[in-house]
Amino acid sequence: MLSRRTFLGGSGAALLGAALVSKAGAASLPEAPTMQKTATQPPLMPPNGRPYTPVATLNGWTLPWRMKNGWKEFHLTAEPVVREVAPGMKANLWGYNGQAPGPTIEAVEGDKVRIFVTNKLPEHTTVHWQGMRVPCGMDGVGGLTQPHIPPGKTFVYEFKMPLPDNTLPMMTGTGPFGALEMGGMFSVVKVREGLGRNDYRDPGWFRHPKGTVAFEYTGELPES
Repeated sequence: MLSRRTFLGGSGAALLGAALVSKAGAASLPEAPTMQKTATQPPLMPPNGRPYTPVATLNGWTLPWRMKNGWKEFHLTAEPVVREVAPGMKANLWGYNGQAPGPTIEAVEGDKVRIFVTNKLPEHTTVHWQGMRVPCGMDGVGGLTQPHIPPGKTFVYEFKMPLPDNTLPMMTGTGPFGALEMGGMFSVVKVREGLGRNDYRDPGWFRHPKGTVAFEYTGELPES
């Protein structure tokens, strides 16, 4: 079952954009749900907008969202978690929203996405959206494209989803021993013509448009 946690703060609107959220803006943050179970949870069906087949995350779940002025808003919480990796064997990990790996964030091609990331770790952190085309200030490289998120602070990531369907890893940008793979997936859904709801057949490999990649691996070395 999902438990709901409300991020407490002062009153006022959220300070949006490539900046940390102020105390006055914390009250308008979306809820940060947590998941304690590691069993596969039913995918979230789209409540409105274009119909599509949602992603089913094995041994995981999809992060709920809210719609606000045309933006799909999520709230990630980076925090220490304890996970039982085998019967009687528990590991102290870093993850998101009570789980490691964290939840799946699901967007549809063309969505405007806003992600609030609250840092409850003992270290500074960021989130790098591996492989996604996002504005430079949203790329999550601490100290280069954005300031690190200090413990106890919240940062806002905003971008549109022009990419074709894909599933990409989310990574933290720093840690006491270098970059850490905290885990979590960001899935971009493309609404296909004629695809029925709950149709989970493998659509096959994604094909890049001709001329968009410098070299396509075929199992053989390219001719010199």
